[in-house]
Amino acid sequence: MSRIAATFEVLKARHQCALIPYVTAGDPHPDASVDLMLALAEAGADVIELGVPFSDPMADGPVIQKASERALAKGIGMAQVLDMVRGFRAKNTATPVVLMGYANPIERYELGHGKDRFAHDAKDAGVDGVLVVDYPPEECEAFAATLGRFSLDPIFLLAPTSTERRMRLVGRIARGYVYYVSLKGVTGAGHLDTAAVAQMLPRIREHVRVPVGVGFGIRDAESARAVAEHADAVVIGSRLIQILEAEPRDTVAAAGAAFIATIRAALDAPRAASQPARRTPA
Repeated sequence: MSRIAATFEVLKARHQCALIPYVTAGDPHPDASVDLMLALAEAGADVIELGVPFSDPMADGPVIQKASERALAKGIGMAQVLDMVRGFRAKNTATPVVLMGYANPIERYELGHGKDRFAHDAKDAGVDGVLVVDYPPEECEAFAATLGRFSLDPIFLLAPTSTERRMRLVGRIARGYVYYVSLKGVTGAGHLDTAAVAQMLPRIREHVRVPVGVGFGIRDAESARAVAEHADAVVIGSRLIQILEAEPRDTVAAAGAAFIATIRAALDAPRAASQPARRTPA
């Protein structure tokens, strides 16, 4: 069982929703990224999504785009991202880490290091899963199989526009969890429609047996708690990055931890008796 699957099994037994913060590797301070990851885990993060900086992050809004630009300007590439995961693993062997990004940095890494070296080196560093935004499931079954050979979970996106065919395909090859993009558009945009999320998740679960996390539009404890009534995980990125971007080096980890602690507390607060229990995968 992967570290991600084991984490969700524990949470399911506790009737808890997973909390998955997203941060861009190397932003805002490259030498603070490991400390930030450790602080997020200590504050209650169940999985950490670590963004791999890329110059054209087409699915991301301006907040994460600027975070990528700042990280790239400081020389952060795939090799440095993997080093950050190694530094995190030296002190935390329990919290899963998912690399989230785009195909170009992976393909460039393999051009320089050799075929399948990304999966090999990611596993060696302590990565648990990989989400490549522009690798649709129809075009990357071979890549997903390579990840599987190295015991890495291939994680995929679903959206309000996803067809039944896409859901079936994702359900066949996804491991770890599925990331449901709750809004049409880019990260950080739009207004979260919790009712629409509640209607969509049962459709997804007809085809997907791994846990379903929800992201895009979750900005505070209230929206996180509302989504947690229906999802197996909440993913929060743009708002966290906004909080961190102006923080000095010495306080950035504490600032991130303080925000995530408020989300954790909201997710774990007792439900009102009238609220239904969240459905989890069998």
